[in-house]
Amino acid sequence: MTEEQSIKQRSNRRRGLRAAVACAVIVISALGAVLPAEAAAAPTESAPAVNAAPLSLPVPTGRYGVGEVPLHLVDHSRPDPWQSGRQDRELMISVYYPTTRGEGHRAAPYMLPKAAAHFDSVTVNDYLGMNLPTGQINWAATATHVVQGAPATQVGGKRPVLVYSPGLGEPRTWGTTLVADLASRGYVVVTIDNTYESPEVQFPDGSLATMVTPTDPDAFIRKSLAVRTTDTGFVLDQLGLLNAGHQPDTDGRRLPKGLAGALDLSKVGMFGHSMGGTATATVMDADPRVKAGINMDGNLTNFDGTLMPVAEHGLTRPFLFMGKDGTTDTGPGWQAFRAHTPGWTRQLTLRGSEHASFTDAEALLPQLGLPPATQTQNIGIIDPATAIRTNEAYISAYFDHWLRGRSDRLLNGPSDRYPAMEFVD
Repeated sequence: MTEEQSIKQRSNRRRGLRAAVACAVIVISALGAVLPAEAAAAPTESAPAVNAAPLSLPVPTGRYGVGEVPLHLVDHSRPDPWQSGRQDRELMISVYYPTTRGEGHRAAPYMLPKAAAHFDSVTVNDYLGMNLPTGQINWAATATHVVQGAPATQVGGKRPVLVYSPGLGEPRTWGTTLVADLASRGYVVVTIDNTYESPEVQFPDGSLATMVTPTDPDAFIRKSLAVRTTDTGFVLDQLGLLNAGHQPDTDGRRLPKGLAGALDLSKVGMFGHSMGGTATATVMDADPRVKAGINMDGNLTNFDGTLMPVAEHGLTRPFLFMGKDGTTDTGPGWQAFRAHTPGWTRQLTLRGSEHASFTDAEALLPQLGLPPATQTQNIGIIDPATAIRTNEAYISAYFDHWLRGRSDRLLNGPSDRYPAMEFVD
C-alpha cells in the first residue's frame, strides 16, 4: 500500500501532524477528519506517569546569554490569505539575540497561557500525534534559559541573521532549543508563526488565532508554502526597518537596547523543520536575500508526488539536508534537488532518530516519564542528549561556514566526535 493510499484509512488519520511535510498527507487527514469525539475514542496506551516537575530546555552552549523580544507585525499591503474580511496580515515573531547582561530581566516564557492550553489540549496529540497525557503538563512554565528585554551585546560587531520556520502543526516555540543555542553562539535568530496555519498564535491583546481546517490537502500545502514565502519576505523587510532604528511592532513595544543596528542583513540564513524545511527551500528560490538554508526532514514533492519547482532546478546557494533515520518519503524530492542544483549541497542522516528529533520534543519528552514505546515513536532510539548536541554542532558549523567564513571540517565527512551523524552519498 502506498502512502497516499494509506492516508485514506481511518487509523492513519489519527496519526496527526507528527510527520508534517515528510508525511504531509497524514497532516491534512488528521486536521480534516479527526473530530474531538473521534479523537477521544481513539485507542491509547495506559496513562503514562508524568513528571510533575517543571520542564526545562537544555542550557545553550555558546559564550553569550540569550535575550528575546516578541514582536507583533502587521502587513497593511495585503489582506489575510486565510481569513476573508481581514484587511491586514498579522504575524507574531520572536527575535533571539546575544546578551551579556541578563540579570534583572524576567525569564522569557516558552508559551503564553492561552497558546499553551491549546497546544496541550489540541496540538500535541490531534496535530502532532504524540500520544501524550493532557491537562498534566505545564508547557507555559518550561524553562528556556532565555530572558526578555535584556540589552543586546555590542561585543563582536554586527550579527548574521537566521530565520526559523516550524513544521506544519508546530508553533514557533517548538524549535527553541536550536534557536537559543544559535543565539548563544552570536546569531540573531527570528522565529515566525504563520497565523491561521500555525496551530495557535496568541497576540498581545490576549486573542488566540488557531489553524484553519484544511479541505483539499494539495491546495492547502501549496498555499501554505506560498504564504510562508510571502510572510518571510515581509519579516525580512521589517527587520531592515528595525535595524535602521524604526519601530516595527504595531503595539509600540520597545526594542531591547542595542538591537537596532546589530543585524547584518547581508548575511541571512534560514532553517526549518518539516514544512519549515520545505519553506526554507521555497523562500530561497524566491528571495535572494537568504544566502544559506537547512531543511530538517521536510519534503520537496507535492501531494500528488510531483516535484516542487525548487527540486526541479535546485539552488545556486548552499543548502543542507538533515533527515531522520529509516524509511522516509523525502527521498525523491531530495534526490532531484541534489541532482539538479548547481550550488553546494549535502545530505545527513541522524542515526536512530525520528521526525520530531529535530524539535524540542527531543529535550522535553524524556522528562515526562512516558512509556518507552511512546518515546521511541516520537524521537527514536538515539540518546536525547546526543541528538541535541549533534544537531547543534552541525547546524552551527554550517552557518558559521557560509555566513561567517569559518572553516570547519565537520561538513566534509563523518566525525569521530559525532558518530550519530551519517553522511549520505
